[in-house]
Amino acid sequence: MAIIVNLDVMMAKRKISLNELSEKVDITQANLSILKTGKAKAIRFSTLEKICESLNCQPADILEYRSE
Repeated sequence: MAIIVNLDVMMAKRKISLNELSEKVDITQANLSILKTGKAKAIRFSTLEKICESLNCQPADILEYRSE
């Protein structure tokens, strides 16, 4: 099972930097970077909600499932 995080793709589409998004979502740049690179083990729904609100997108735009 592989969950792919496409946060970097959405950030590029919305032309928003890591610093900008971290301020809007109120999460550290380090934690956002861990999420962005796909190294995170979990994400809170409240954080996902803030990210989606800031990027004007749906959770499926950020998270993707690919079978191995």
